[in-house]
Amino acid sequence: MRRVYPLTIQSGLSQSDSYILMLGEEGTGVQIPIFIGAFEAQSILLAQEGVDTRRPLTHRLMGNLMEEYALTLQEVTIDRVSEGIFYATLHVSDGFNNKQLDSRTSDAIVLALLKGCPIMAAEQVIEEAGVKMEPAAVGKPTLETLEAELRRCEEREDYERAAEIQREIEEVRSKK
Repeated sequence: MRRVYPLTIQSGLSQSDSYILMLGEEGTGVQIPIFIGAFEAQSILLAQEGVDTRRPLTHRLMGNLMEEYALTLQEVTIDRVSEGIFYATLHVSDGFNNKQLDSRTSDAIVLALLKGCPIMAAEQVIEEAGVKMEPAAVGKPTLETLEAELRRCEEREDYERAAEIQREIEEVRSKK
């Protein structure tokens, strides 16, 4: 498994309600294009930007339910791709038991962004769906994404992960 980050969301060329989410692996130039719908694109963008809506949308509701029942999202894995469909798993813990829950990849990514947990991709997924980009085109997590993840970690009092993210933020700012 290798860690990936949401890099960009672009409008699809074939349909007006189709979008392409680009996941990228830092430092390798590999990006994974995943086709998603308009609602999924909006949910990912809201989560990346840390936007809190007046009423909880579906993913925020799921996150609230997890918190209410003391469940922690440990990580999200994108396990396989078959005929252009990506399959993901939520790795959840109640502190005693670890469970794996099947999930749509876009839903898993939104929850990972909301909960500030890693998004991992299987080697097979990277080999099958990954596209090598020119070094200039390779993105890293945006400053906004990192800052939103930092806020979520601080809210959860996950100070160890918050410190890691803070170092990443300082790295990004020093390169501007």
